[in-house]
Amino acid sequence: MIETLLDPFHYAFFVKGVVVATLAGGLCGLIGVYITLRGMSYIGHGLSHAIFGGFAASSLIAVNYYIGAGLWGLASALAINSVTRRRRIGADAAIGVITTASFAIGVALLSVFGTKGPSFDAALFGSIIGVTEADVWILAAISLFTAAVVFFNYRTLLFVTFDPEVADVSGVRVARADALLMLVLSLAILATLTVIGVTLVAATLVIPAVVARMLTNRFATMLLLSTLIGAACGLVGMNLSYHLDVPSGTTIVLTGAAVFTLVLTVTRSRGLQRAARLSHGH
Repeated sequence: MIETLLDPFHYAFFVKGVVVATLAGGLCGLIGVYITLRGMSYIGHGLSHAIFGGFAASSLIAVNYYIGAGLWGLASALAINSVTRRRRIGADAAIGVITTASFAIGVALLSVFGTKGPSFDAALFGSIIGVTEADVWILAAISLFTAAVVFFNYRTLLFVTFDPEVADVSGVRVARADALLMLVLSLAILATLTVIGVTLVAATLVIPAVVARMLTNRFATMLLLSTLIGAACGLVGMNLSYHLDVPSGTTIVLTGAAVFTLVLTVTRSRGLQRAARLSHGH
């Protein structure tokens, strides 16, 4: 039994995949707290689809995937953030237009011209086979950068997350904090795309944060719990992916869903009440 579980660790590609999945899960768990508390889960979902357009365009014109898709994703994130702040039209409708159009462009480009980079299926659903050593180092760098952003801007991000209007009046640069959060979110989605996949990355942002919220009322504890839950789901999900021969993104999300169900069963109504208050920032 133990030999069977340890068997895939003999393969270098699997070890790289496990490291990336664990880091990706923890990273998404950390950022997911800010995203879900601000009622911005749809931005994470939309942004992953928008970045896919950049993924397709960069592979087509032979530009480095991280640079091309990164710039595209950041531009989309800032556009989404701008629309959300103005609220002249429904934010969800505007985001739907921006992100689905970008996703459709990506699908069209890859369908017509093919791709030289990571495969179409891997970008959509995640794959452990395509993980390179460069992916590991890039994700590690982005994880460190994100942790530094959260650490050095902890109070500002906390204030902006729970009461952006009062923060604005108090002299906090809300727009700067929002842009910083969008930058970190774009980088996280970009770095995790090949392992988790564009269609499932939103779930890895939301599930750990919701589970953590069901377990605690303390913000700092929620950040820590969400990061640990995300990392654990990445680790377990990647192992399941190998043994079940199912795309890695799918098994990581299903592992998260199983954890959610377990915690919901244990906490019952108390956990549900906490989770229900997520969008209200209480």
